[in-house]
Amino acid sequence: MNAIGWAQIAIVLAVVIAAAIPLSSYIARVLGGERTFLSPVLAPVEQIFYKLSGVDPKREQSWLGYTMAMLAFSVVGFLSLYALQRLQNLLPLNPQGFDGVPPDLAFNTAVSFVTNTNWQNYGGETTMSHLVQALGLTVQNFVSAATGVAIAFALVRGFSRNESPTVGNFWVDLTRSTLYLLLPMSIVLALLLVALGVPQTLDGSVEATTLEGAKQVISIGPVASQEAIKELGTNGGGFFNANSAHPYENPNAISNMLEIWALLVIPFAMAFAFGRAVLDLRQGRAIAITMGVVLVAGVLVAYWAEASGNPILADIGVDPSPGNMEGKEVRFGIAASALFATSTTGTSCGAVNAMHDSFMPLGGLVPLFNILMGDITPGGVGAGLYGFLVLAVIAVFVAGLMVGRTPEYVGKKIEAREMKLAMLAVLLYPLSVLGFSAASVMLETGLASLNNAGPHGLSEILYAFASANGNNGSAFAGLAGNTPWYNTTLGVAMLFGRFAYVIPVLAMAGSFAAKKKAPASSGTFPTHGPLFVGLLIGVIIILYMLQYFPALALGPVVEQFLMQAGKTF
Repeated sequence: MNAIGWAQIAIVLAVVIAAAIPLSSYIARVLGGERTFLSPVLAPVEQIFYKLSGVDPKREQSWLGYTMAMLAFSVVGFLSLYALQRLQNLLPLNPQGFDGVPPDLAFNTAVSFVTNTNWQNYGGETTMSHLVQALGLTVQNFVSAATGVAIAFALVRGFSRNESPTVGNFWVDLTRSTLYLLLPMSIVLALLLVALGVPQTLDGSVEATTLEGAKQVISIGPVASQEAIKELGTNGGGFFNANSAHPYENPNAISNMLEIWALLVIPFAMAFAFGRAVLDLRQGRAIAITMGVVLVAGVLVAYWAEASGNPILADIGVDPSPGNMEGKEVRFGIAASALFATSTTGTSCGAVNAMHDSFMPLGGLVPLFNILMGDITPGGVGAGLYGFLVLAVIAVFVAGLMVGRTPEYVGKKIEAREMKLAMLAVLLYPLSVLGFSAASVMLETGLASLNNAGPHGLSEILYAFASANGNNGSAFAGLAGNTPWYNTTLGVAMLFGRFAYVIPVLAMAGSFAAKKKAPASSGTFPTHGPLFVGLLIGVIIILYMLQYFPALALGPVVEQFLMQAGKTF
């Protein structure tokens, strides 16, 4: 751990917050239907989309109508992407001549990108044609992220509106999130990445001469465009199998810092935008601070664990001063790798610039625990905000029980219906993660593709289902997931983690929107100060540690003790 590493971490996080605050104002205006500086150019395009699709932008939907529209859109996206993969050998823009993707893998990939998970049981450059990458995967990178933004603002409207039967119009929110937010930012970021050396071409490969004089064929393609939305949409699906560790996706330290910034800036901006939407900036600031505290704590633990190195190697004479560089790129180093790993799992991005499977046990515990929390610090685009607001509702309810008052949050009373919906949402995650993990360690088909025994093997399986259920997409790479068992079960976990969670969230949005907004009184628990931030952090620790501590104790925790005792599996 050194000053340069700390400076890299501090600079990236400072630039994220500096950009997130003004961006939050823009997001609030876009989702509020207000005019922005891009309106003269994009408003006519927006109206064309409404006319072509038969959508009346002034007609809003109840929470149930909003939910049905979101589900219908997701089903169409899944079927289209599945068909595109299966038929890619019959379609153009396939310079590599790839065959159609097998059914179980096509199912897993289609579910993965529609749910904003972007779990990859395939090698992008060896499996998917340019058409599938650009028209299938990249398009879903945009619209799955935009769906998350839409759901988040449906819930925000639940808090900001007064006795309203509607929570917005899904088609309008989807269009505006894509057209005004994700698309312009992606174009700018893609151009910056091209300037830094990321390829953007329809060629299939280039041929290079090695130092030994041999010829090597290197895959290329439209990388920069997918890389940009991969980070900004907290998607994580890389053009190449090595993801952001590949030099064509992430060439140097500058591109690495830019990509970390890109995957954090919109989630933090969403928190501030919440404050603007409910007309109390302090509410958004409190959520952003809580997200930031948990994120920074994770970075500190991961950085310390990786910089400390492996004591087993030190005992046999290996110099411990470089720290644990296994699975990391020399051009990034430990500090930037720890920040990337914590950020990509604190969001639902899942992009990686280092192999999390090679982290020290406590270093790997950080991304694993981030995902088990549901990727809410600061969370995915939109998904982080609505996930955090569910926790805020629980925290306020706990505070109300302690002081004996009716719990309220930003003027809305928290009653039995909202608490049941909130608890339903948060309890679905451990049911899916622990249930599928338990089945996988008990069945031969689940253990057959496991490359490590003992607690590390358990961590790999637990991480896989946590990543799928949390719609993250990163992996402990020691588990070979491209099998019928894992393609199917991970796909089901992705569907469960996305849609079984957001349905209660949208029901909460409808419930809150229908309530009368009550003004704050002297007896109202303040939800904008240090006390509430501390309460939120306490609820996060207690809620998720109680749910997952036994599994973590059998995985990374016991592995850490074994390593310190000089034992390995």
